[in-house]
Amino acid sequence: MQYIPNILFLIVLLAGSGFFIKNSKKIIRNINLGYKVDASDHKKERWNNVIRIALGQSKMVVRPIAGILHIVVYVGFVIINIEVLEIIIDGLFGTHRIFSSLGVFYNILIASFEVLAFLVLVSVIVFWIRRNIKRIKRFWSPEMKGWPKNDANIILYFEMVLMSLFLIMNTTDLQLQTLGAEHYTKAGSFPISSFLLPVFENFSESSLILMERSAWWLHIIGIFIFLNYLYFSKHLHILLAFPNVYYGSVEPKGKFKNLESVTNEVKLMMDPSADPYAAPAEGAEVPSKFGASDVLDLSRTQLLNAYTCTECGRCTSNCPASQTGKKLSPRKIMMDTRDRLEEIGKNIDTNGVFIPDNKQLLGDYITKEELWACTTCNACVESCPISIDPLSIIMDMRQYLVMEQSAAPNELNIAMTNIENNGAPWPYNQMDRLNWKNE
Repeated sequence: MQYIPNILFLIVLLAGSGFFIKNSKKIIRNINLGYKVDASDHKKERWNNVIRIALGQSKMVVRPIAGILHIVVYVGFVIINIEVLEIIIDGLFGTHRIFSSLGVFYNILIASFEVLAFLVLVSVIVFWIRRNIKRIKRFWSPEMKGWPKNDANIILYFEMVLMSLFLIMNTTDLQLQTLGAEHYTKAGSFPISSFLLPVFENFSESSLILMERSAWWLHIIGIFIFLNYLYFSKHLHILLAFPNVYYGSVEPKGKFKNLESVTNEVKLMMDPSADPYAAPAEGAEVPSKFGASDVLDLSRTQLLNAYTCTECGRCTSNCPASQTGKKLSPRKIMMDTRDRLEEIGKNIDTNGVFIPDNKQLLGDYITKEELWACTTCNACVESCPISIDPLSIIMDMRQYLVMEQSAAPNELNIAMTNIENNGAPWPYNQMDRLNWKNE
């Protein structure tokens, strides 16, 4: 009978870890549906970006209030979860505060955990107020309805409950230490729980043990639920922000990629010795589709971007097209890409391979109007705190519209015709271009 709690804990540990690994493999598989991108260049710059942007949160503090609160939550969760290791060992072997032998260092650790837990709780409450009472505009855009809206609040409630359980667990433990209860070794320093002791001082020892054990079990089960909830949530960025920043573009912001197939075609046209009418060599690779109409045409980095998006809305709030009432929302571009990728992933889960479903990202999720509203100013890319690039997806889809469907807006077709005929986007012959000087 004495080993039943240990066996139950092992079952919870294996179930929580197994489900997480299963879902993680799905995410990796879905991301790998995109074409591979070479990220072997600029390694020093990439690692500097990881340290500065992902670890150092340098782009978060551009908006100081949200940035500082986010850093508190981020640091708090990273450091507090060190205690999860102790909880796992205690749960498996039936010990209690196994690291208490560390002495003074253990006291410092527990004290820091408590302070951070309190700060995280306060920060999360402020986040909830900003979102639901102050109703900051970027949290209430049209795409932030239904699940995206609920998801943001669910995760805040999760964090409130986890931090409260942590403090209740410590406070009841401290009270049991004070009473000299068996199995509750005097260890740790509790700067926050000591203020909460009066709430529990009139409870019996058996009641305190029940509350401490309940808080302990709910806290660790809550952590496993939280871990597996990430798969369904925008908070997947907790795990993906670091690889996303590493694989992010290190090219200058204004540089656009050239299609290799188009480049080769231009080189052929400019080579006087080449026969433009010659048939392709036997076994030559067939040129890929120009641009992208669905997520399978995007790169792995772009699909990683979609899964990493935090839906914070900084990109949309800084987008000049969105600010002037255009339909474009860079955040929606990323959310739509992730939703379509998840749809294809479920298709593969059901059929073993992807069976065409007569749907695609372009048209069924993202409209032409959204794509052509973009000014390519890079404001969305610059403002993203974790190096997500909505513009690259927009440009790939616009490339598909122009080069595969000849579906550019009439104004653009006129400009391109003028460039072809006159060498400039204006409808004037090159010889007449300076006539205005004589007027």
